[in-house]
Amino acid sequence: MTKPYADREVWFFTGSQDLYGEETLVQVAEQSQQVAKALDASGDVPARLVWKPVLKDSDAIRRAMLEANSDDRVLGVITWMHTFSPAKMWITGLSALTKPLLHLHTQANVELPWDTIDFDFMNLNQAAHGDREYAYLATRIGAARTTVVGHVSNPRVTARIGTWVRGAAGAAAVRGLKLARFGDNMRNVAVTEGDKTEAELRFGVSVNTWAVNDLVEAVEAVADDAVDALVAEYEDLYDVADELRKGAERHESLRYAARQEIALRTFLDGLGAKAFTTNFEDLGGLKQLPGLAVQRLMGAGYGFGAEGDWKTAILVRAAKVMGEGLPGGASLMEDYTYDLTPGSELILGAHMLEVCPSLTTAKPRVEIHPLGIGGKEDPVRMVFNADAVEGAVVVSLADMRDRFRLTANVVDTVVPPADLPHLPVARAVWRPRPSFDVSAEAWLTAGGAHHTVMSTAAGIEAFEVFAQITDTELLVIDESTTRRGFADQVRFNQAYHRLARGL
Repeated sequence: MTKPYADREVWFFTGSQDLYGEETLVQVAEQSQQVAKALDASGDVPARLVWKPVLKDSDAIRRAMLEANSDDRVLGVITWMHTFSPAKMWITGLSALTKPLLHLHTQANVELPWDTIDFDFMNLNQAAHGDREYAYLATRIGAARTTVVGHVSNPRVTARIGTWVRGAAGAAAVRGLKLARFGDNMRNVAVTEGDKTEAELRFGVSVNTWAVNDLVEAVEAVADDAVDALVAEYEDLYDVADELRKGAERHESLRYAARQEIALRTFLDGLGAKAFTTNFEDLGGLKQLPGLAVQRLMGAGYGFGAEGDWKTAILVRAAKVMGEGLPGGASLMEDYTYDLTPGSELILGAHMLEVCPSLTTAKPRVEIHPLGIGGKEDPVRMVFNADAVEGAVVVSLADMRDRFRLTANVVDTVVPPADLPHLPVARAVWRPRPSFDVSAEAWLTAGGAHHTVMSTAAGIEAFEVFAQITDTELLVIDESTTRRGFADQVRFNQAYHRLARGL
């Protein structure tokens, strides 16, 4: 079984002590290895699960955590107190840990051997109160963590652990992420602004700007044979409009879109960047606003934000990584317009050009149409409908001055109720939970951004883990949301985050 994060690891630490004798410790090691082996074999867990020797004293715990911190392969650590591990020995280690932490509250056996149980068995299997001692200490020192309860043979348990690994992978993807902005953000727009220094402090992402004409030079340097090969790939993968095919009147526009894709990929890879932005108001010598190129790069896993929206580009990259290996995808999205038919309200989302084809399993059509803004030639783009998916999520990242805020709405994407023959862009139609009016009012109350990430692969639980690991505020709108409760949550969060940041 090939894991999506085959080159990344999660370390499994088991707590015990010397009180019970060597024979018991041998059994502890054997049983903890069995638990780790079961997790590593689970298809739900997308990274390698690596068992580490049983930890029995403070110095060993500290060294283990420091080793995890320093190993770039490690996404996070799982801890389990198999027996009773006096928690004061964990203070130094947990205080030093900088990697994400999951506390697994489990035990080796599923059922109790009622007819043979004795106190030797009780001494060996003490997680019921050993984990409580550990959890008290973790809470006491403020150790951020995810807690999962249950036996590792339970699919619910492995699914939650797998989701935590995905959230940790998303956090790791933005920690050290390089993001290239081609030009500045759209003029006079509020929500695309933000504190890049705070973003690097909070998420670890480095956001910098390159002149658009640097990209123009890269476009002009692309070799014709590379363009030939990529255009052939387009014609093989997509339903390319006749006017764009070889020998047709608009074919050169398709070739220019291919030049843009090659140039963008080459430029970004040369920087080591996995996310970028463009802005239709700042295109320099580019002939087209990049459309097809951006869609293809998002499909390859790059983060993207339109109009210079670097915060959304960060979030697209995180969602891409968190959803790796799952059906569905992730894309830049924007709530555009509504169907307000009472009782069956829908949201139609799209963007000028840039919606990722990972949202569909159908063959996209490549077309060329005018764009009324930007003042450039007609851009090439893919046109398609996003697949119908229950439990997708639409998420925004906004700078609230003293913190970043994630606002997330759980939605169900649907097949458009009618054809859209005159809307030549990729689009998604969805029904928000719990209802249109409650979700929209909650989003507006939260100040959620108009640029979002739609994820049909990674769900709301992965974003919850991502928020916890990055210490980012998260407001969730789902089937349990009420107007009054959500408004209270926004107020409570405001007070909490002001107090938590200190003076």
